Amino acid sequence: MKTPAEKIASIDQYIQGFPEAVQAILQELRSAISLAAPEAIEKISYQMPTLYFKGNLVHFAAFERHIGLYPTPSGIAPFQHELRIYKTSKGAIQFPIDRPLPLKLIKKIVAFRVQENSRKKDRKMKVELA
Repeated sequence: MKTPAEKIASIDQYIQGFPEAVQAILQELRSAISLAAPEAIEKISYQMPTLYFKGNLVHFAAFERHIGLYPTPSGIAPFQHELRIYKTSKGAIQFPIDRPLPLKLIKKIVAFRVQENSRKKDRKMKVELA
């Protein structure tokens, strides 16, 4: 894994810094997010893989015992019932690294965030045009 002092330039570089088993999980997560947000742009933000569409959609990161998904607080609230078996905080979800990722749920969360960012951007444009 890269040390905090090292700058990560791409999601590929970030993923390559982990053991093969974790790389596979991160690639699976990356694919699920990309399927739910095909127009999103990949970038590194806050030294984490980030998908961006009309604003940040989600960040993700690997840790020793979990994979973190950061869909903002608004991306967690509507899914509280489905997320009840995972550790969550205001803007983060922790998926245990030794269990399969809930890819269907992750895709729903990302799709929700795409719609949310689209609505926000549309409202902002209407206000600017008025």
